[in-house]
Amino acid sequence: MDFEKLKEFISIAKDAGASALEYESGKEKFAVEFPTASSHVAPVMAAPVAHAPVAAAAAPKAKAASGLIEVTSPFVGTFYASPSPDSPIYAKVGDRVSPGKVLCIVEAMKIMNEIESEVSGEIVELCVENETYVEFGQVLFRIKP
Repeated sequence: MDFEKLKEFISIAKDAGASALEYESGKEKFAVEFPTASSHVAPVMAAPVAHAPVAAAAAPKAKAASGLIEVTSPFVGTFYASPSPDSPIYAKVGDRVSPGKVLCIVEAMKIMNEIESEVSGEIVELCVENETYVEFGQVLFRIKP
């Protein structure tokens, strides 16, 4: 792991006011979490993990008690339902999706990250409003497989 890259990552996360941030590229993966006003815990960092390269896709959580699959935000950032204000939204309630279908964009540190579905099914709930701030792990969509 490049220590300077890690220091820069932490500095960018602090400057952006993020409470938590993850980075994943190629064989590198690290995360940082800063204490909030209600906690007094030192920042926690994950060690690099070797893994296969992955796209900026939200990993679906295990099925909820209702049988729905939750697609969560892989980043702290701003949620966008479409590529531009004049464009149609990527996915709405009632749409059928399949793996690789772009569901939305989450802007993190001035980078637009397309979030893709990793499952097939029907979108039954859009859990956030366009142009709102989302946290890491926040549910964005619920999909009925």
